Amino acid sequence: MAASTIAASLPELRGRVQASASLAPLTWFRTGGNAEFLVRPADAADLAKMLRELPLEMPVTVIGAASNLIIRDGGIPGLVIKLARGFNEISVQADGILAGAAALDMTVSEHAAAAGLAGLEFLSGIPGTIGGAVAMNAGAYGGDIAQVLDWAEILLRSGEALRLNATELKLAYRHSNLPPGAVVTRARLRALSGDARAIASRMADIKASREATQPVRARTGGSTFGNPPDMKAWELIDAAGCRGLTRGAAQVSELHCNFLLNNGGATAGDLEGLGEEVRRRVYAASGVTLHWEIKRIGVPAARLEIAP
Repeated sequence: MAASTIAASLPELRGRVQASASLAPLTWFRTGGNAEFLVRPADAADLAKMLRELPLEMPVTVIGAASNLIIRDGGIPGLVIKLARGFNEISVQADGILAGAAALDMTVSEHAAAAGLAGLEFLSGIPGTIGGAVAMNAGAYGGDIAQVLDWAEILLRSGEALRLNATELKLAYRHSNLPPGAVVTRARLRALSGDARAIASRMADIKASREATQPVRARTGGSTFGNPPDMKAWELIDAAGCRGLTRGAAQVSELHCNFLLNNGGATAGDLEGLGEEVRRRVYAASGVTLHWEIKRIGVPAARLEIAP
């Protein structure tokens, strides 16, 4: 669909619309192509109006914090929706937290801790947003969204609003059964009254563990591959000799070899190609196929070339 056709079909919004918008600054890897159109809806009503009035054949992609995302160098056709202001409110309740989809996981855990609510400390170790956490059933440090989610509100591609509970979403390891094209707008997370000092101590432990074992200050995208059943992806990668492996300015982290790094100037193709090379070497060494946990979206600039 031509850009002029897309522009003509966009409904009038209260939010912001940008043509040929650079997405690299929005991603944790700081690389990748442009969005044909980048849309920041003002609120859920604005988003619903847009979805309802858009032609159904219009490509629509939603991004959150883009902390576990590779946007390919050829960019993303159609519309990219970025939820921001208008979707980041956090409300503390007696037995839980009501959070907008754009609220950062860390910020939600901090609000819970300040209110003496326990059970959401694990979110402090997840670099992302609540919308993304619901969409992939994010988890770390012994907790995941499936354990605490009461419900999530979503907008369908038609603009219709639904509220789904955890059972209806069929949350599984790094997976939820969101309807195709659906956008999470907010969620309610359960929590229990707890001891403020114990909650703070748990969060401090999580922070210390992350800083000691993960390249938290690098241009990275978090865990690259999911753990196979009863195995650790990083152990398989290490055993295959991939720790420190490079491709262009992309590198497998020396600190935690299930993390890819952009050391400055890496393309999305470098990162994805390096990940595919890691998968090839792990399979050759162990017979185990690693599956990407980082999402890779958009159009490649060129065919990936894997070293022999």
